Amino acid sequence: MSGGESVTRPEVPDDYLTGYARILADVCGTGRRLTREELEALRAQGERAAEAGHGLRTLVRRHLAETRASSPALAAAGLDRVLAVVEQAVDAFAEGHERAQRLAMRQEEAGRREFVDDLLYGRSDLGRLAERAERYGLLFSGSHAVAVAEGGRPVDDTHPATRQVETALVTRFGERRVLVATKEGRLVCVAPGDQDEVLSFFAKQAYAATGGGRVAIGRPHPGAGGVVHSYEEALNALDLAERLDLPEPVLRAVDLLVYPVLTRDRQAMADLVRDTLGPLRTARGGAQPLLDTLTVYFDAGCTAAEAARRLSLSVRAFTYRLERIHKLTGADPADPVHRYTLQTAVIGARLLGWPERDV
Repeated sequence: MSGGESVTRPEVPDDYLTGYARILADVCGTGRRLTREELEALRAQGERAAEAGHGLRTLVRRHLAETRASSPALAAAGLDRVLAVVEQAVDAFAEGHERAQRLAMRQEEAGRREFVDDLLYGRSDLGRLAERAERYGLLFSGSHAVAVAEGGRPVDDTHPATRQVETALVTRFGERRVLVATKEGRLVCVAPGDQDEVLSFFAKQAYAATGGGRVAIGRPHPGAGGVVHSYEEALNALDLAERLDLPEPVLRAVDLLVYPVLTRDRQAMADLVRDTLGPLRTARGGAQPLLDTLTVYFDAGCTAAEAARRLSLSVRAFTYRLERIHKLTGADPADPVHRYTLQTAVIGARLLGWPERDV
């Protein structure tokens, strides 16, 4: 090492190197290892430097510059000894720096989770919530829509699917005011209500990242309460899709508004199911096979040939089932007037879990 060269020191306060030169000189001079107290002091300095916002690379360069400045006094110890001491000291300092960074990240993650909870559940003072929302890129002066994705397994903020989807959104749309988070094992995306392309892209990415999960998109609504409303619509859409066994991977609450209307009066729907479909219980094999027949028939656009194909039946066998339903219920599935009543009752049965559950 040569002391003749000028040393350029990065802009880092000397407070974060207090005692470093002394430790170098003492340890190199005696051949001992750093004491526990010295190592802990270096860790504490690393923590304080991280809390002050100084980057680790800059801090390491500052330590190396300080080492070069002390090199004439260390020459007698030999290069290997000096490097061993520097390695031990800088490692302790970096450990403290990383420890502070991890703590800050945990605190940030905890704050983010708390914000997401308050946002999606409508808790907290609206003024305070709006201030916190700006930190995460949301402005409640406009409307927002929420998309929710669920897969076969729950995800959290550290799950690879979360990082994959968030990275894809940032890469595609840059710094738009979009929040990606997780809640109760599901992926959630909050976006401005006039940016449907963001939610559509999120749905596509989430579907792939969750291995073919299902995504529901709520309608846009204004204000902080609008986020809660849209989130609840998306959750209700996922629940409907589960109960109705809907095949679509992406569902929009706006396309499912008829179902909340149908189930708003649960007792009336239960009465309709019992009165219209109840006689099917007397059929051989129970009500379920004939209920499935009606479900497939309506899903096939009331085309008997297509419905028969989906059930792997001959058209004649399928037609016999329709005739059996007509005889038992008094309602003809082929009659447009009866068809509406039957179809509504079938939807109600699926929503209420009939005939497995009594209604």
